[in-house]
Amino acid sequence: MGMALLDRIPHLTVSPAHRPWPRAEVGEEGWRKAIDLLAGGELTLLGLWGEAAAVHMALLNEPNEIAVVSLDCANGQFPSVGARHPPAQRLERTIRDLFGVEAVGAIDVRPWLDHGVWGVQAPLGADRGAREAAAYKFLPAKGEALHQIAVGPVHAGIIEPGHFRFTASGEYVVRLEQRLGYVHKGTEQLMQGASLEAAAKLAGRVSGDSTVAYAFAFARAAEAALDIEAPPRAQYLRALMAELERLANHFGDIGAICNDASFALMHAQTGILRERVLRAADAAFGRRLMMDLIVPGGVAREIAPGGAREIRALLAEIRKVFPRLVELYDNTASLQDRTVTTGIVKTEYARQFGAGGYVGRAAGRHFDARKALGYAPYDQLTFDVPVLEAGDVNARVWIRIREVEQGLALIEQILDRLPGGVIGAEVKVAAAGEGLAVVEAFRGDVLVWLQLDATGRVLRCHLRDASWFQWPLLEAAIEGNIVADFPLCNKSFNCSYSGVDI
Repeated sequence: MGMALLDRIPHLTVSPAHRPWPRAEVGEEGWRKAIDLLAGGELTLLGLWGEAAAVHMALLNEPNEIAVVSLDCANGQFPSVGARHPPAQRLERTIRDLFGVEAVGAIDVRPWLDHGVWGVQAPLGADRGAREAAAYKFLPAKGEALHQIAVGPVHAGIIEPGHFRFTASGEYVVRLEQRLGYVHKGTEQLMQGASLEAAAKLAGRVSGDSTVAYAFAFARAAEAALDIEAPPRAQYLRALMAELERLANHFGDIGAICNDASFALMHAQTGILRERVLRAADAAFGRRLMMDLIVPGGVAREIAPGGAREIRALLAEIRKVFPRLVELYDNTASLQDRTVTTGIVKTEYARQFGAGGYVGRAAGRHFDARKALGYAPYDQLTFDVPVLEAGDVNARVWIRIREVEQGLALIEQILDRLPGGVIGAEVKVAAAGEGLAVVEAFRGDVLVWLQLDATGRVLRCHLRDASWFQWPLLEAAIEGNIVADFPLCNKSFNCSYSGVDI
C-alpha cells in the first residue's frame, strides 16, 4: 500500500523499517514533484513536520493510499510547500519555530507557536539565542469604513486561549485572522527519549476531548513500528471506547451550537445525554473520559462486569430521547434561521485542505479514516459515512446527528461481536522501527508518526490534529457573515486549540 503513490514521485530509497505505509527519502526533485501533485489537487496533504535536519510529508491519494516522503535539510532549508499549497503554511511556520529549518519561498514567515517568550529560538534544533517578543503583524485589509475587533486570547467562560482579529464593514466580516499557540506544551520535545508508556500518556493529553482517539492512534503507530498487533478483543474494546467518546462529544457540540443560537433547551437536553454517556463509560471502564486505557499492545483494563449491560441501557435511552430532540431542532424556525446558510465552507476548500470530520463531510468530502483506511475492527463492522454538500452550520449539525445514529449501531455491533481472549499482546522490542497511524477522532482524522530506537524509546513523535486543516477554513467560512454569527460558526467547527498548540 502506498507504493503506487510513490511511483509518481522520484525517490532515492524506501525505508524498510517504516510500517504499514512506505516512507521514501527524496531529493529536491522528488520534493518538488510532490508539491506539484498537491497543488494540482491529485494528492491530499495529511501532515508536514520537521526534525533538526529533515522534513517529512504524509500524502494521501484518491484510492486512499498513503506514503511519507522525507527530504534531508542539512543546510537548514527546504522548498516551501505552502507557497503553492496553502494548507501547509502554518505547518511550515511551526517547523521554523521548533527546528529553525526554513521554507524557501514561503509566503508567510511569521512565527506561529513561538510568541517570543521561550528564551531560545528553535528549541528542537540548534540553540540560536533568544528571540525578542515583537508585535505580531496581522494581515492588512483595505477598503472604506473598515474597523477592527480584537477578541481574546482570554475569553469568557472555560475555554482555551486564542486570539481572533476581525476586520469588519459595519456588521459584516471582511476578514478574520486567528493567532494561536498560547497553550504550547512542548509535547514533541517531551516525547523525545520517553518510554512507550510515558509517551502514550503524553499522546492522550494532546487534546483532552479526544484522549481515546490520540491513545488509539499512538498505540497503532507503536504497534506498526514494533511489527506487532493488538489481540482481537482489545481491538473491539478500543473501538467501543472511541465510539463512546464520539457520542459524548457530538452531544456536547449539538447542544452548544443550539445554545449559541439562544436555544438553551437543546443545550440542557443534550447535556444530559452527554452525561449519561460519560457515566456509562465510567461504569464500563472505570474512567469517564477513558484516559490512559488504550496502550501499545492492547488496552489497560477489561470491561467491567455489567459494563455491557450499562451501555446497552444507554443505547436504549438515547434511541428513546434523541429522535425527539432532532425533531425539535428541525422544526424550530428560530434555530433554522440562524444555522441555515450561515458559515458556509466551500466544497473546493474542504477538498483542498483535506478537511476531516464533520467540517469536511458537511461540505462534500467523503473521507472517514474508519471507512477509507479500514483499520481494525472497523474493517469488520457495517456503517455508513454521512455526507452533505451545503457546508453551513446546519449541515455540520446534521452530520453530527447522523453520526450519533451510526454510532449507536456501531456500539451495538461491537457488543454483539465482542470476541473473547486476552486484552494485550507482549510489547517486545527487537529492533528500531517507524510507524504511522491515522485514526478517526470525533472532529476528524488524527495522525501519529513515530520513530523508536532499538530499546523501544522514542526518537521522534509527531502528532497532528484534524484542527490544523480546519482552523483556516473557519476564517474563510465567516467572511460575509455578521460578527454576531461568529460564536455560532466557531462552535459548529469546535476546533481544538490544544491540538494545534502541541
